[in-house]
Amino acid sequence: MIDQWHGHANAPHEEDDDDAHDILLGDHAEILFSGWPGTNTGMYILALVFVFLLSVLVEWLSRSPFIKPGSKHVAAGLTRTLMHTVHAIRFGLAYLVMLAVMSFNGGVFLAAVVGHSVGFLIFGSQLVVRTETRALPDMGC
Repeated sequence: MIDQWHGHANAPHEEDDDDAHDILLGDHAEILFSGWPGTNTGMYILALVFVFLLSVLVEWLSRSPFIKPGSKHVAAGLTRTLMHTVHAIRFGLAYLVMLAVMSFNGGVFLAAVVGHSVGFLIFGSQLVVRTETRALPDMGC
């Protein structure tokens, strides 16, 4: 049977290796930017640290207190403008983490999950940091 997308013979149940999107393990990856980190193990470790810290930063921005109870209206208005700006930055960083995970590299996936978990443990669970002010609303995803 001729595969209508690739123009060569394939059984209906077989997949091409170039079409498979499996989670790969190893330090040969391309994350976020073309050619980065490449085949250098040190750069791969740096990429994992970068994704981990990016995930922690997303959690911190999600849980940071911006409006204190009893704020004046002018201060609250400026704070709300800051909240909108931080919200946009938070979503941009969250999309960067998502794109990094879409590299289908197991190490990157684990760095993102552990980063979000550590960030939530520190900033969201109030186990480590306790706050009584309002943070940004949840991202809803």
